[in-house]
Amino acid sequence: MKRLKQDPFFRFDCGFLLSDDVPSEASYSRMITAISETDALAKVQDVLVAQAIQEGFITEESLAIDATHFEARDKPEASVKKEKPAPKKRGRKPKGEQEAWQATKQKQEDDKTLYEKEIVHQLNESAETLVNEMPIAPKWGVKKNSDGKNAYWFGHKAHLAGSTDSQYIIRGLMSSGSLNDGKAAIPLLKQIQQKMPGFFQAGIMDKGYDFTPIYQQLQEMNLHAVIAYNPRREGEVIGFDEHFAPTCVREHSYR
Repeated sequence: MKRLKQDPFFRFDCGFLLSDDVPSEASYSRMITAISETDALAKVQDVLVAQAIQEGFITEESLAIDATHFEARDKPEASVKKEKPAPKKRGRKPKGEQEAWQATKQKQEDDKTLYEKEIVHQLNESAETLVNEMPIAPKWGVKKNSDGKNAYWFGHKAHLAGSTDSQYIIRGLMSSGSLNDGKAAIPLLKQIQQKMPGFFQAGIMDKGYDFTPIYQQLQEMNLHAVIAYNPRREGEVIGFDEHFAPTCVREHSYR
């Protein structure tokens, strides 16, 4: 505690702790709030990575991106029952109703937040905008575990970009537990593009990141894309089998 009091950064941002030898729970909570409202931890991480590069611990290697979950201490809110939608009329809508329906649908799309829209909308946004608009409120999340079963938790996700050889965490972001893993890849890549342009050789991710905009962002950074194939997001590929081997006119794989 004595060393912390002598630290000018600590004195500036956490001065409310100087009166206590052992911080109270309220003081600790205020300190966490003060730190969370600044980018102090991100700056410390940037300094650590810069020193690791200067001393040769991080070299030109591949970049791996993945997400992990952690629970929140907040109590989950009670779910609100949704009203059943009115039954849809069968048949083609009249021209007037069709135009009104298209206008309503477009307005609903425009009112969505950046992370409620499709990933392709992230490509034209800056890294700062993507980070500032990322949802961080605790939400229910679901993810398949190693046994292939769904695991549920209430809290957050940590999206991490790490170097594959040195195992250093290069960049990290926190989001709500309900955010899709793929929607955090472009924000991480754009941050790395700003801080370390042209440093890495490839981007390695699992099939949860198999989205066309992520390939486009990797291509813009001149990184080789090594992403597991997700057949659910792809249509039938004519002339190839499930292993991408060419097939004949009868759809038998060549050998």
